Amino acid sequence: MTGRLAQRHVLITGAGGGIGLAIAEACLAEGAVCTLADRADTPADGVAQLRRRHPDAAAYVAADVSDSASVGGMLYAARAAHGDIHTLVNNAALFDMAPLLESDAASFDRLFAVNVKGMFFVMQRVLQHMVDAGVAGGSVINMASQAGRRGEALVSHYCATKAAVISYTQSAALAMAPHGIRVNAIAPGVVDTPMWNQVDALFAKHEGLRPGEKKQRVGREVPLGRMGTPADIAGVAVFLASDEARYITAQTLNVDGGNVMS
Repeated sequence: MTGRLAQRHVLITGAGGGIGLAIAEACLAEGAVCTLADRADTPADGVAQLRRRHPDAAAYVAADVSDSASVGGMLYAARAAHGDIHTLVNNAALFDMAPLLESDAASFDRLFAVNVKGMFFVMQRVLQHMVDAGVAGGSVINMASQAGRRGEALVSHYCATKAAVISYTQSAALAMAPHGIRVNAIAPGVVDTPMWNQVDALFAKHEGLRPGEKKQRVGREVPLGRMGTPADIAGVAVFLASDEARYITAQTLNVDGGNVMS
């Protein structure tokens, strides 16, 4: 590692496992200090292990991004731990699916509360902090998805939330450009995380598949021949947070093994 994120404070939501935890590990390895946020009152095992390896550089805060007071507490705790925030990785999200004609308001409200409302207002609060504090070279990285690039019959609400992430990323980037703050997004494809076991179970239920069949199928169908790993996404997040991406803003980078071409 080269210390590309030395003297940077990275706030990561949804950091309890999977992609969020992998991004935290990569940022710490590149010299950043990190505040890891997740809903659990106590950190998950992976976060606890990371904190033991980096006791002075990794802080944890419990937060619900869909709750304004909780978001305020998260930002206060992050600044108390490591000072001004230089990079936000907006990763917290929920997934659900159902046939379109059976999709209900409860699922809609739950997904939009976290994936859109939570994403936007965490971003807004962090951007306001960056502007007020005069953070030089600030960066926001929102987690979109290949699902935000197209509709899917069983995944209408989730697809819509991730399309909103892409749109808000573009608008925020234009608004923040005069302040020298960059806003980008990452659109992962199918990534082998614990969440995909839940996704696979839902596809099995709604498509009449055997457990594990959907996961195997989507991996084979990726042009590069496999599902992604959290580390595949983490490397791109480090790049976008670093000075190497200083002339990149308003972009959503597809990290999906070739599933989406743009």
